[in-house]
Amino acid sequence: MKVAVIGLGAMGMGAAKSCLRAGLATTGCDLREAARAEFVAAGGAACASPAEVPEGTDAVLLLVVNAAQTEAALFGEAGCAARIAPGGVLISSATMSPDDARRLAATAEARGLLYLDAPVSGGAAKAASGEMTVMASGSPAAFDRAQSVLDAVATKVWRLGDAPGIGATVKVVHQLLAGVHIAVAAEAMALGIRAGADPRQLYDVVTSAAGNSWMFENRMARVLEGDDAPRSAVDIFVKDLGLVAEMARGLNHPVPLASQAQQLFTAASAMGHGRADDGFVIRVWQALTGIPLPGDRKG
Repeated sequence: MKVAVIGLGAMGMGAAKSCLRAGLATTGCDLREAARAEFVAAGGAACASPAEVPEGTDAVLLLVVNAAQTEAALFGEAGCAARIAPGGVLISSATMSPDDARRLAATAEARGLLYLDAPVSGGAAKAASGEMTVMASGSPAAFDRAQSVLDAVATKVWRLGDAPGIGATVKVVHQLLAGVHIAVAAEAMALGIRAGADPRQLYDVVTSAAGNSWMFENRMARVLEGDDAPRSAVDIFVKDLGLVAEMARGLNHPVPLASQAQQLFTAASAMGHGRADDGFVIRVWQALTGIPLPGDRKG
């Protein structure tokens, strides 16, 4: 099976390497020469443009930032759609609005291609180990054609229905929770530091008690170490919580906590931290109150 993975970022690289380990003939596509070189060193093929993926590719996994990048990679002037085998499957894993997912699926169908609305979760670590969670919707034929890729990159694939857009809906709701959890984790840590608690002891107490969350445990560990390398950047949640607000407006449904969290991520981005790991939204409280962060005291 010939597979192309478009976007060799934090999750795309891991997913592409997982496809290689599964024995799939995999081409990784990324504008960055360093990313292409890393994938070639792992045993894959690489190209700089979606228009260069191998002719007759059976499945394309797209792990790019948003709907606009997905559309350009598939159907733009330098898109790959014309190089996909008839009846091939497009596995769209960028977080996007349900309306965008449905629109892209309709374009794919008009070109004789299958489309799987398949957002993912798990971060770089799960992508690298082939253990992502996929929340997908699409036709049974799309699931069948994508099965080898899904087996390679995920340990849990949720089949959410036959209609594209359901996967995107579930991912947007998931991102509401993820973004609010990260923001409140940072708020709690910042308050504890301001009040004089030892941040490491605070972390140990919370992670052993009922107030813990996966996001507190994961993101605040990085804050303690001052490790702001982006596994998922602040700007990702500016975008994703914007999708929450957009979907909610269309339904006339209030989302006050998500909206407040988006403002915090937007503030962190405006301060110049948009490319930092998303837990470093805590820099907003640091700027407001002058609290020291434990990682900043190193050296």
